[in-house]
Amino acid sequence: MSLLVGAEGERQDLYTPVGDVADLSLATGPILVPLTVIDAARDDGRNERLGLSVANDTQLSAIEPYLGSVDLIAVSFPSFSDGRGLSLAKRLRRAGFSGTLRASGPLIADQFAETLACGFDEVKLTDAMSARQPLAQWMRAKDIVHDTYQSGYGDRPSILQQRLAARKAAG
Repeated sequence: MSLLVGAEGERQDLYTPVGDVADLSLATGPILVPLTVIDAARDDGRNERLGLSVANDTQLSAIEPYLGSVDLIAVSFPSFSDGRGLSLAKRLRRAGFSGTLRASGPLIADQFAETLACGFDEVKLTDAMSARQPLAQWMRAKDIVHDTYQSGYGDRPSILQQRLAARKAAG
């Protein structure tokens, strides 16, 4: 069973994936569509809420025209070791997207704190990953990592910035 997890715990996934224009008329309620279907879904207008699914290597310029039209952007990660989606999340937030940002794919619990710090609101796990790392493990992992090597993640200074400040304070 797949798992959708946010900072507060498990979430219900309200969005139905729709991969083809022909299937738009079959879906009711909130839908999640790829870039190839977003224009038709937006023009169709029958769904109360609209989500956009993109790959983690999608250019921001391809997504920007839809920032005001969608409530959810789901960024797909091909593997836990491919961090391009984290950078995309930061760029989407800087571009003004205030809706729900979802990371999806084979992420691991150790990445949860960083994923949240980059601007994601939730992570949708594959069936295999949710079986391997249940919700309790994700909730524990959320509070384990406090320091990062990259600047701009969360509210704390990076490890390098902390070291430079300590060196400066020491004299």
